Amino acid sequence: MNSVMITRVGETQWQAVTGNLIVGHGDVSQRPDGRLFVSIDVWQDEVFDQLAAAMLADLTNPLHTLVGEADLDLKSRWEQAGFTAGRREWEYVLPTGPSETVVDAVRPAAGVTSPAGVTVLPAGEADESLLRALDRAIREEVEATVGWQTMPAEVLPRPAGATVLDPSKYTVAVRNGRYVGLVRVVPVRRRARIGLIAVRADQHRQGVGRALLAHALGSLHRTGIDSSWAEVDESNTAAIALFEGLGARRTGSTIELVRR
Repeated sequence: MNSVMITRVGETQWQAVTGNLIVGHGDVSQRPDGRLFVSIDVWQDEVFDQLAAAMLADLTNPLHTLVGEADLDLKSRWEQAGFTAGRREWEYVLPTGPSETVVDAVRPAAGVTSPAGVTVLPAGEADESLLRALDRAIREEVEATVGWQTMPAEVLPRPAGATVLDPSKYTVAVRNGRYVGLVRVVPVRRRARIGLIAVRADQHRQGVGRALLAHALGSLHRTGIDSSWAEVDESNTAAIALFEGLGARRTGSTIELVRR
């Protein structure tokens, strides 16, 4: 193979070139909690180690990456670069309409009703300032307990301190005039992504999360989207029970590897 030149072509991007041919690239993204996630995509397997070495020399630990648990070759390559297993996320697919395990679960008349005093605001109808205040409050509660790293979140560019980029994607639960829970849904063709579902700590185990998720799924179903998917930390037993209780099917898992 011809010699490979690794170049940092941007603050968050690296490129591997041999001759006039691009044979791989690497990226780093920062999540809202500050964690740095690296990824590498190569067209020649031999380039991975060189690209990884160049990126790791430029970056400061700790670093994180996500690997499908079934992709043993990629997992091994990251381990050779000094990464070790951190946490696991289960991947779930949820039906948006009636399923064999949940009879019409997404329709309130069939059993998923809002708890007393709770109203669900459809996506895009929440007051933006109150939504942002709710998001900040929930994040503070999570950080004070299990830590935000247990909450799967999309890796998106965003202004410092801003975590609600598109209020139209949020469905919100309101209890007696107070915003108490939210779910973020990103529709993608015929399958949507449940990016986040969270409820204020003092509202846990009262059916708020179930009502929120059921409402969001029902809305997706009415727009012609027949399934959705989500990632859940394996230690989050409450979230697992919530998703499986609404007919979610486990389809795989992702390992978060860490280089400290």
